[in-house]
Amino acid sequence: MASIGFVGLGVMGFPMAGHLQQAGHQVKVYNRTASKAEAWVAAHGGAMAVTPRQAVEGAEFAITIVGNDEDVRSVVYGPDGVLAGLAGGAILVDQTTASADLARELHRACAEVGVGFVDAPVSGGQAGAEHGRLTVMCGGDTEPFERASSILDTYAVAVTRLGAAGSGQLTKMVNQLCIAGALQGLSEGLHLGMKAGLDIDQVVEVISKGAAGSWQMENRGATMSRGEFDFGFAVDWMRKDLGIALTEGNALGASLPVGALVDQLYAKVQARGGGRWDTSSLIDLLSNP
Repeated sequence: MASIGFVGLGVMGFPMAGHLQQAGHQVKVYNRTASKAEAWVAAHGGAMAVTPRQAVEGAEFAITIVGNDEDVRSVVYGPDGVLAGLAGGAILVDQTTASADLARELHRACAEVGVGFVDAPVSGGQAGAEHGRLTVMCGGDTEPFERASSILDTYAVAVTRLGAAGSGQLTKMVNQLCIAGALQGLSEGLHLGMKAGLDIDQVVEVISKGAAGSWQMENRGATMSRGEFDFGFAVDWMRKDLGIALTEGNALGASLPVGALVDQLYAKVQARGGGRWDTSSLIDLLSNP
């Protein structure tokens, strides 16, 4: 069993840290809003800290999962940050969906103080975090990855190293672009079916068994046809992720026209008050123009 400092108790981090504690690891948590840390301790045991540094002092592993690049920097650097608390030989695992540039920056900063680093964003959403069925995409050196993978396995169905630092984040960008395109296609298909008067539940049952089948179709088709979006992965978060992917695409000279289009469609969803709706809410733009 390992000692782990866990920083960030949002809808993903709260259950992820809970799985670690339930598996028998020694977990100390930090969250910017202290009441969330208090609620986590009440639910799972373990301990809480008042700074990121305090959360990771003496820990073998530090896990961060916060909002964006600047949020990561705010908890990693400085006298009260994660790096100030980790001893040489420890490993920092950043599970925030952030930029590949940040991952490379953290890799260098960790190396300077003898700390290992793995960028390890996840896919599977809140439900995947709660049920311990996340996919973890990792970048970093082999040795820290191999040490960290046994910890990450606690709440994952797959933990894979894709290459050097930043590779996990780049893979997450690919993942989000694929989801965005699939959801727009699914929205248009269901919209056409509803306009034609088809039984959408029956349509989804049939076509999900063929080449059009996808996780999005099986898990979101029915709720999309009913206009239900008050759950799941929020539009606000997807726009943040697509922004990262589009910026990287521009830097690499990669053409991402569908990703750019869907990002603007999500901006329209935000404009009608759907920033916290599930990403499947793209269909609302078609059903309620």
